[in-house]
Amino acid sequence: MSIATAKRFTVAEYHRLSDLGFFKEDDRFELIHGEIIQIAAKGKAHAVSNTRLIRELIKLIGERATVRSQEPIILPADSEPEPDIAIVCNRPDDYLSAHPSPEDVLLLIEIADTSLSYDRNTKLALYAEAGIFDYWVLNLVENCLECYSEPYQSGQGSYGYRLKRILLPAETIALPPFPDLSLLLARVFPGDN
Repeated sequence: MSIATAKRFTVAEYHRLSDLGFFKEDDRFELIHGEIIQIAAKGKAHAVSNTRLIRELIKLIGERATVRSQEPIILPADSEPEPDIAIVCNRPDDYLSAHPSPEDVLLLIEIADTSLSYDRNTKLALYAEAGIFDYWVLNLVENCLECYSEPYQSGQGSYGYRLKRILLPAETIALPPFPDLSLLLARVFPGDN
């Protein structure tokens, strides 16, 4: 008896499917460990937080780095997630030749409401495995910012982060790639701020 297995895709195969028109223009997918995952629709609170976070980060960072929103990053061989926010090193071509890879990433941020479990588990392990040093989850369910740093691999082979810090909406945090820049979280969370 033969056992059925799912087809896993490389990043190149995933791009080829897109080139062939496999995905519709409004479809939202990302490639995670070779699997094509449909991204959940964004709610109003998610959209507002994303808009506010982009605005604040661009004001703070200026020309020191590039702020990307819901754009792909390439992780080794079989993953192309689309984090809500990526702060990446500047490049003269603005990543026209290739999406950012782990060595380009300064900070990744996911905004989590319905995706909280996915962002805390699947995305966290994926980013830690790729060596992304700093990863934040703007947790709209519990109204806090979860800051993860120092990726590691456990003795059992799973990936995670050694450090986790929780901040509340009334607090301020220094941006990991730029410790001289501080983000006022009250300007980011949805609500009357």
